Amino acid sequence: MGRISISGGVRPKGLGRIQFDFVMDGIRLRPSLSCAPTPGNLQKARKLLARVKAQIDAGTFCFVDTFPNFRALKKLPPGITARSCGEVFDDFLNHEAARVARGDLAPITLRSHRQILNHAWRPQLGALPFLGVPHSRLIKIADSHQWNKKTYNNAVSALRRAFAFGYLDYPGHHNPADDLRGARMGKKDRPRIDPFSIQDAEVLIKALHLDWGHAHGNYDEFRFFTGLRPSEEIALVVTDYDRAQGVLSVTKARVDGIDKDCTKTGDDRRIKLCPRAIAILERHLKLRDRLVAEGQIQHPYLFFTDTGAPIPNVRYPYQRWERTLKRLRVRYRHPYVARHTSVSWNLMAGRNPLLIAKEHGHRILTMLTVYSAWTEGAAEADVTALREAMGYAVPEGIRHPAVTQPAPVPALTVEIPSSRTPEIPGIGATGKLKRTRAATEIDDPFGTEFGTPEMAELLKCLICCKKFGGADGTRTRDPRRDRPVF
Repeated sequence: MGRISISGGVRPKGLGRIQFDFVMDGIRLRPSLSCAPTPGNLQKARKLLARVKAQIDAGTFCFVDTFPNFRALKKLPPGITARSCGEVFDDFLNHEAARVARGDLAPITLRSHRQILNHAWRPQLGALPFLGVPHSRLIKIADSHQWNKKTYNNAVSALRRAFAFGYLDYPGHHNPADDLRGARMGKKDRPRIDPFSIQDAEVLIKALHLDWGHAHGNYDEFRFFTGLRPSEEIALVVTDYDRAQGVLSVTKARVDGIDKDCTKTGDDRRIKLCPRAIAILERHLKLRDRLVAEGQIQHPYLFFTDTGAPIPNVRYPYQRWERTLKRLRVRYRHPYVARHTSVSWNLMAGRNPLLIAKEHGHRILTMLTVYSAWTEGAAEADVTALREAMGYAVPEGIRHPAVTQPAPVPALTVEIPSSRTPEIPGIGATGKLKRTRAATEIDDPFGTEFGTPEMAELLKCLICCKKFGGADGTRTRDPRRDRPVF
């Protein structure tokens, strides 16, 4: 006859621990918890052991959840240990996939989280017990990668989301990922705005038409004069263009080959097209109508590939832009700079800053602080050439004439092979693009009736408003820096 236990499976172990004794999957386990073996604590331990045995019978017990500091945890069979970090990552990604299916999450967000978790965190955390990962381990993994600040913040954000999802099952436990802090992004860490001059843009537009034909050339040329995001431009349909009003509606985007019924910011926009943009669009619609009549286009999208199919994603035109720009004697910029260029050009032309911000989907303060520094020193000759390119009427005289007349600047001539030379309004049908800057330049920017010195002062005042209030926008003493903030 076997010995009858008088401890109920719970007994003191030394002066500071309580040991449990139970069987799981045919294996006898005797873990312990750090707790003084007082009569009250022993009674609570017996109740805990009763719940453990009930969960074992129900098949819901997770050993590591209850005994995360068990010394022989790595020697236990996989069926006894708790969920690993890899299993939590899988559950998190499956949940986000379900949200994507419901339209509650952008597909590109799911793709980004999956890529970050699988490549940056899973190799070192995947096999570890979820509740046994300390904060120091997370910091060590994050610091081992040679990331810039933005990439570091993206990686930490994805991990925080996954851990927050996993710790919802353990409300009594501390989430070590909550203490991870992102890198502080300063003004110098943000990419510098480097827009095209109108002369360089015309050279690039001409080359794109010659290299890839009108369908692709119109696509890139149109973005210079509208400031559309690439994901918004490839999602445009013919009915988005109001020919009678000269207005373009921007209400959707195509991200990673998937159509979305909203823009990046979620706000619909209406853009009043300049004469040059209208001319580009009318020329493109004639080309599209011809391809529709030939049966090559059977979709409603405005822009298309050489074969007439919709542009699948933003990488398709990106590769062509890169190949063309690298062969020119023009400083390389990525395609998104065409959007920055459009904002800068509109400010140089003297348009209402509030209207520009609304049409381009920017906040007014962000637009002025980022773009106005580049436009502040614009010469009158550049503004005149820009307005000519955009199709606006140029005033006959200049309000503030130059004190001295500088020597004329030689004409800019770019040699391009004459084969496949298209007829492009405003550019010409020859293989040479000639543009001469006006000889009259003045020191006072915004000197025409379209861009007055008063407008320049308004821009400066709005920029200065951001500086009021001291560090971090406060007017009190900053305890973190131990200095008065004015």
